[in-house]
Order: sequence, then C-alpha cells, then structure tokens
Amino acid sequence: VNAAAPIAITLPQATGSGEIYKFVIGVVATATSHTIKVANATDVMMGCSFVVTTTSTNVEGFATSATSDTISLNGTTLGGIVGDQIVIEDVATGIFAVMIKGSATGTEATPFSATV
Repeated sequence: VNAAAPIAITLPQATGSGEIYKFVIGVVATATSHTIKVANATDVMMGCSFVVTTTSTNVEGFATSATSDTISLNGTTLGGIVGDQIVIEDVATGIFAVMIKGSATGTEATPFSATV
C-alpha cells in the first residue's frame, strides 16, 4: 500500500479457499484511512492486531468482535505506519483470519469495525 491518499480494498467472498492476502504499508496514510473490507454482509474477520506504542516499548493488542468486517488504518491511532503488515487468510465459508503487526501513534485504538 504505497499511497498517502486513502486506498479502499475489498476482499473476494470468503469460501475457505485457503488464499492468503498480505498487505505491507509503504507510505503512511494521511487525512483519511485506508480500508480493507469484506465483499458482503455475511463475511466476517476473526483475529487480532498487535500494535507497538510510540509512548513506551509496550505492545497493545486488539481483537475482532463477532461482527468485524472492516480494517481501517489511519497512519496514527489505528496503525498504518510504514512497515505495518496485514495478513488475511480465507479459512472457511464466511470467515477470514486476520493478523496485523504494526505501530501506532497517539492513543491507540482498534482498527476493526463493522461497516459492510
């Protein structure tokens, strides 16, 4: 993901194919968030985000909820800093497994939401 302007990525429908999608942030997001969303109202994401904080050497974690279907990365509190990695695997019909390794600034917050 090599743009400061927001990029909207839509995953294909989750079918259990085992396909893996890996995204690496190459340019810090600015103004509005990059988003990665599922393709329909029935697919969900399961997993977590581990974020290194800038105010200490701690790692903070955020888990998805039962309805999470969107990842937002804003270049600050939600992650989206250069080098952040997002790995998404199509593990079952309607389910993507998600792992985010990243960093954030300010008061860190979950990048997961339900918007589809």
